[in-house]
Amino acid sequence: QVQLVESGGGSVQAGGSLRLSCAASGYTGSLYCMAWFRQAPGKEREGVAVIDSDGGTRYGDSVKGRFTISQDNAKNTLYLQMNSLKPEDTAMYYCAACLNPLPVYSDYSLDPKMSWNWGQGTQVTVSS
Repeated sequence: QVQLVESGGGSVQAGGSLRLSCAASGYTGSLYCMAWFRQAPGKEREGVAVIDSDGGTRYGDSVKGRFTISQDNAKNTLYLQMNSLKPEDTAMYYCAACLNPLPVYSDYSLDPKMSWNWGQGTQVTVSS
């Protein structure tokens, strides 16, 4: 079982930046893919960004051009650089590792209903 621990959340004003980190442990070799999801109160969980073991990426439409997903395989750490934050980005952000091969460019790569191993989440609050 992969353990995922997120950090880096907090409160920021609109237009600001935050970088989330996710430390992964409990596995050997490479993970098929890792991703960030978010869930705002009263809303469904949505995919933010996903990255595969080769560095291929895909982003949700609402964050394209503002967020960047990356990974440091030597440190077993996933990152999400969030720039130009908006109040609508306010949510609990979850790190996830895919349990099965999942082509990053597929329609399902940002689907929270697929088989993911989840972290506990970190809160991001953006004020106007």
